[in-house]
Amino acid sequence: MAVNDSVDAADWLAKQIEQGDPDLLRSMVKTMAETLMSADADGLCGAGYGTRSSERTNRRNGYRTREWDTRAGTVELAIPKLRQGSYFPDWLLERRRRAEQALISVVATSYLLGVSTRRVDKLVEQLGIKHISKSQVSQMAGVLDEQVEAFRTRALDAGPYTFLWLDALTQKVREGGRTINVHVLVATAVNADGRREILGLEVSSAEDGAGWLTFLRGLVARGLSGVQLVISDAHTGLVGAVAAALPGACWQRCRTHYLRNLLTVVPKSAQPWVATLVRTIFDQPTAEQVRTQHAWVIDALSAKYPAACDHLDAAADDLLAFAAFPREIWKQIWSNNPQERLNKEIRRRTDVVGIFPDRPAIIRLIGAVLAEQTDEWTEARRYMGPDILAKTRLRVISSDTPQPNPTPQTLTA
Repeated sequence: MAVNDSVDAADWLAKQIEQGDPDLLRSMVKTMAETLMSADADGLCGAGYGTRSSERTNRRNGYRTREWDTRAGTVELAIPKLRQGSYFPDWLLERRRRAEQALISVVATSYLLGVSTRRVDKLVEQLGIKHISKSQVSQMAGVLDEQVEAFRTRALDAGPYTFLWLDALTQKVREGGRTINVHVLVATAVNADGRREILGLEVSSAEDGAGWLTFLRGLVARGLSGVQLVISDAHTGLVGAVAAALPGACWQRCRTHYLRNLLTVVPKSAQPWVATLVRTIFDQPTAEQVRTQHAWVIDALSAKYPAACDHLDAAADDLLAFAAFPREIWKQIWSNNPQERLNKEIRRRTDVVGIFPDRPAIIRLIGAVLAEQTDEWTEARRYMGPDILAKTRLRVISSDTPQPNPTPQTLTA
């Protein structure tokens, strides 16, 4: 349909309001865009539409339709055609990418929040967009790649990073025509300002020593330094990589992971009681009481559950490494573990996806989640006070008045 380029804006707006057009904003966007394109085409032709002039160099040849995705919804534009050459309004539309930047941001954010590609199509319908394919969703989500890569490769200049948490999450990915499991390695630390910070992530085919060693050496090359305590599970490859890449750092076995392992040798009916009993070890106020309570728990388990007793005794050094540090940090480490909460948030986002199409898609989604979480932690209050961190770095333990050996806390089965 031909577009009249002489529009009385006031009369047109009054007419639209009088008719009660429910798509008023969309109609306004359409009319304004087509008026501008008509004027632009007239300039290329050398004369106005339908005007006889000796200065004319080209003529109109009808219109071609083009859907334009905007904040107001999908607008069907009538783009002027020329008899000689072609006309395309680059100042208005982008070739081979029809959605404007705001819509790309919305769709990419939806993908980031865990909305599946099938559901994104329904989402954009609510925005007024007629249709969007799965491939378009993936292309739009690709705008996050640059931000994620900058986050993963940034310099770690906020150190020293006194405390470091390491963990791996399993994700499913399609490779070579089949679905396999890969491991996402994640490192979280407390920086010199006492704030939590996610240092990096990497996707590894297996959670072995080689993968962890490469990951940790990459963090060191980016600036990781001053690590005093590393908290992780007891994976053999991981423990060896920590010793090789971070010499001088103590290793603490994660309490959450350890309890899961310990309870596998305990009858299901006794698991709640045994778990509560073991947690009392970490609730003691002094290092001496921690060791005393550990010995008492072993004695309490020896009669009914000898396997659990041996398990706890063998893990004594790894499980009680935290006792060599200031007691002010114990509560933070055990009651507010940043890595466990972070894992839950990652899984909440990735569970919607289920199986990733490739490894870059894993890095894109999880990397964006981690970058977002780091920003939130930057705005939040400090995780640890600077005085505690200074005391830890100096490895100065407060010399309290010696107390007699306490009576261990008792629990009745």
